[in-house]
Amino acid sequence: MSQNPYLTLDAKAFWSPAVAKRNLFDIQDLWEAPFPIDPKTVIATYGSCFAQHFSNALVKRGFTWLDAEVAPMGLYKTNAKKFNYGVFSARTGNIYATSLLKQWTKWALGHSEPPEIYWEADERFYDPFRPQIEPNGFNSRDEMLASRAFTIKSFRRSMLESDLFVFTLGLTESWWDKITGAEFPMCPGTVAGDFDAEQHVFSNQDYDFVYSNLKDAIQMIREARPEGPSILLTVSPVPLTATNSGNHVLVATMESKSVLRAVAGKVARENENCSYFPSYEIINAPPYRATFFEPNMRSVNLHGVDHVMKTFFSGLSKEYHVTLPANSERGKHRLPPEAFQSQLDIKCEEELLAAFGDKK
Repeated sequence: MSQNPYLTLDAKAFWSPAVAKRNLFDIQDLWEAPFPIDPKTVIATYGSCFAQHFSNALVKRGFTWLDAEVAPMGLYKTNAKKFNYGVFSARTGNIYATSLLKQWTKWALGHSEPPEIYWEADERFYDPFRPQIEPNGFNSRDEMLASRAFTIKSFRRSMLESDLFVFTLGLTESWWDKITGAEFPMCPGTVAGDFDAEQHVFSNQDYDFVYSNLKDAIQMIREARPEGPSILLTVSPVPLTATNSGNHVLVATMESKSVLRAVAGKVARENENCSYFPSYEIINAPPYRATFFEPNMRSVNLHGVDHVMKTFFSGLSKEYHVTLPANSERGKHRLPPEAFQSQLDIKCEEELLAAFGDKK
């Protein structure tokens, strides 16, 4: 047999020994941290609903998760969660698209100002860019704008003070304001506001658009802080709740996630101190046989979340010899049931679209 590159590859490069001959829980070496991550690493998390599992897992294991917009003193934990404190590193709500990440980054770094638009209903005021932050709305327009400004300041702090910035890509479908050019996280008229077909424009973002926005956002962060943070990209494994693309929701989901996965991989390869973590593959790849989905075939069950985070933490200690806290998950150790309680309260604005399907 002539010499060729495949003769020197590790077993993980071949499907049979790495996947086919293994139990699904014994598929290993999916990811190794290319830069130091340890309990002292200050970590900020943003993105789709699935990003919240990262922050929950980090806190449970004694890692340093950055809460840049802390709940007011005296606010009970259950109410803090209700008002979206402690969900992401700032009270941005879900940032599903790379264009939304770029929008928040531009605002935070002073490259542009958010339009002072608002939605009003029953004498309550709602932030179009964070429609669920205050479940019953704000008392006034000024209160809403002040809250938005503080969140932008907090988002800036999370970029400038974190050692690791985790972003979970979630969607390609997006809604825009034709007048101001600003992007909304949700279609007006779904969570709050009124839909205007003349003003509110739908876009299903293609690969080039998703890629350029993510690249631009990272470049702005690096220009503002050349020494860091490191970037960890993931893709949410959760299918779309609904699609406005005209396609079947299953087809729309596969197209959207494929675009996001391809973009995340390319950006991770092109940027120093940037890595892609395969949470999408761990839940969706054929060897896992949909084991990690709830019966609705959309929600990721707690065993799936557990397995994703086990893969993440097991990838930290190989090159950098990280010593994890005593309560960290290693080997066959599993977290106690009470550690999963926060997983049951994931904030996901897009899931509200399911209510419109119930009428069909």
